[in-house]
Amino acid sequence: MNQVLVIVESPAKARTIKKYLGKGYKVKASVGHIRDLPKKELGIDIENGFTPKYVNDRKKSKIVKELREEAAKSDEILLATDMDREGEAIAWHLEEILKKAKVPMRRIIFNEITENAIREAVENPHEIDMNKVNAQQARRILDRLVGYLISPVLWKIFYRGLSAGRVQSVGLRLLCEREEEIRQFVPAEYWTIEGVLKNSAGEKFDARLFKIQGENPEIKDGESASKILDKIKASDPIVSKVTEKEKKRNPQPPFITSTMQREAASRLGFSAKKTMMLAQQLYEGVSLGSEGSVGLISYMRTDSTRVSDDAFRQGQELIADKFGKDNVYEGKRGFRKAKRSQDAHEAIRPTDCFRMPDEIGKYLDKDQRALYTLIWQRFLASLAMPVVYSVKEVDIASGDEYQLRANGRRLKSPGFLSIFPDRKTEDENWLPDLTTEEKLAIDSMDSNQHFTEPSPRYSEASLIKELEDKGIGRPSTYASIISIILAREYASRENKALCPTELGEAVWKSLSGSFNDIFAVDFTARMENELDKVEDADEVWKDVVSFFYEPLNVDLEVFKGKQKEIKESFQEETEELCEKCGKKLIKKWSRNGLFLACPGWPECKFARSLEEEEKLEKECPECGGDLAYKRGRFGRFIACSNYPECKYTEAISLGVPCPEDGCKGEVTEKKTRRGKVFYGCTKYPSCKFASWDKPIVEKCPECGNGWMVEKNTKTKGSYHKCPACKHEVTP
Repeated sequence: MNQVLVIVESPAKARTIKKYLGKGYKVKASVGHIRDLPKKELGIDIENGFTPKYVNDRKKSKIVKELREEAAKSDEILLATDMDREGEAIAWHLEEILKKAKVPMRRIIFNEITENAIREAVENPHEIDMNKVNAQQARRILDRLVGYLISPVLWKIFYRGLSAGRVQSVGLRLLCEREEEIRQFVPAEYWTIEGVLKNSAGEKFDARLFKIQGENPEIKDGESASKILDKIKASDPIVSKVTEKEKKRNPQPPFITSTMQREAASRLGFSAKKTMMLAQQLYEGVSLGSEGSVGLISYMRTDSTRVSDDAFRQGQELIADKFGKDNVYEGKRGFRKAKRSQDAHEAIRPTDCFRMPDEIGKYLDKDQRALYTLIWQRFLASLAMPVVYSVKEVDIASGDEYQLRANGRRLKSPGFLSIFPDRKTEDENWLPDLTTEEKLAIDSMDSNQHFTEPSPRYSEASLIKELEDKGIGRPSTYASIISIILAREYASRENKALCPTELGEAVWKSLSGSFNDIFAVDFTARMENELDKVEDADEVWKDVVSFFYEPLNVDLEVFKGKQKEIKESFQEETEELCEKCGKKLIKKWSRNGLFLACPGWPECKFARSLEEEEKLEKECPECGGDLAYKRGRFGRFIACSNYPECKYTEAISLGVPCPEDGCKGEVTEKKTRRGKVFYGCTKYPSCKFASWDKPIVEKCPECGNGWMVEKNTKTKGSYHKCPACKHEVTP
């Protein structure tokens, strides 16, 4: 046979690795997990030591069959899944599924997909690390226990389909607690005094009140500010001290997962989910023309800032070549490790920093190029010289009571900024030549009113930092935590801020009342540490799961005793009366938000939307009742006002005929299950027309196609585009 089977997770990774291994190797992809806990049952034998029940993914049956066939034809199998816990677990599941082939199976790992790294890994295979597998298994079981035991609690209070998560719910807790802080915040008034002074040569510069009798100024009202301002204006200011020195600013370390997500959010506007998707593509391999598929960055799930000696030397060589030898920092910097860092493998860096963004950019899409550039710049900057500023600080006496201060700064040596510029150019405000005892004149001086502000809402970047600082989750989980919170509509984005929705706050309130200890920040962080100990063989995974399950089980028992009380606390009684039986309607939750319902259910099934129905001047074709606009799970639609007796509905047409030949339907706005808007035909399912862009009745001037679509981008603004010939028209 003389075949070695290499199994990875993704087809893209398989293509890249195949190029380096050549003949004698067969590279196949498992396409992620092939086994997991069952979807329709708990799948954990709690009474028998939390033994998991794994089942094959039915969607992967074809892949499993192919892997078994290739395994039977092979002399050896190399499991080349990712180097984190998840990858180790996938390798173990593959080993379990393929062990009937009775072929030697070994594990290989690599931090980057390059020829040297792949060949070194193949030459040094090892056994599967069961400690890593057990740590992942414990995490999976913990998450399943929360999902299957607590999520139904939310269904009983609100509606079916909501979910609770061991880490996700702590993320929601942080958002809700910050929102409550903002509501409870009481602004405090304070005043500052600043103005413009000038020296004997008439050169002007800014200064501010810095001290009052040697203490920091605390001016709480306008009257006090006015008195101080009058005294300063009446004084003859004089320079009391001039200090000039150099100040160095060192570069930040190369990216770890969390800092990459935060910087991509701040600089590029990428969500954490998008950043990780792009990073995965860059890691697994991108086609660089004749060079074929190439892995461009090292492994992107890491909490370590260290880099290999080879990468370090190559980076120094490039800086010397492109940015000058004087900009190379001699020796390795000792960057501070992130809290609770496992330091398992390298930082995120280019696999070959001589692949410069400008040169390979034509092979990347816009977003891939932007992220690769960010990673490339950050890595090289970490090896460069510090920025050096000249800093001048001038203290000015204003009588015996007050001290003003002026600050100036200018760039002396750009250092790493020549490689990785700041997002905003920092203002340079150098001061004129001033000497001690020099008399100054006041050009202008004013007092300014301010109010303290609450802590801002979390952005994706700041929430990731908070999760990291508090030890909640791990690098691989930050993106999914935020994605799930948004997908469940527990929070929404307002500009860049994550704002808990009314539903999100209600969900957290219900969880905090019954499971506050399970979703405590400290408890969740401790569980992460316990999982780390399992990986280090310092804890038994079943003991860790038991430690978590015991308080969870107690909380569930307590909840059962007050379930009705909790549910009723979220059903607010209104003054509106039921049209059927006259009882006061209550507010209840559904997938579409709050609605009004009769408390006499199930005897009385009357319910209606909280929103006033907007009626149409059109009768229901089935019962003659009034038609009205309604809002459902997938957006607005038209329905009969006599629902539920009459269930007639129709889509809201845009007034645009369906572009499909022979179809007499019209285009309507629709939503996917995840809430994304698209446009489809009212004759669905007989007509399958669908478009992400809004169709308009406009003939293409280039090819004569009868319709175009509306587009809007940051670079081009609003324009129309022909879906047939791609011709663009600016309206």
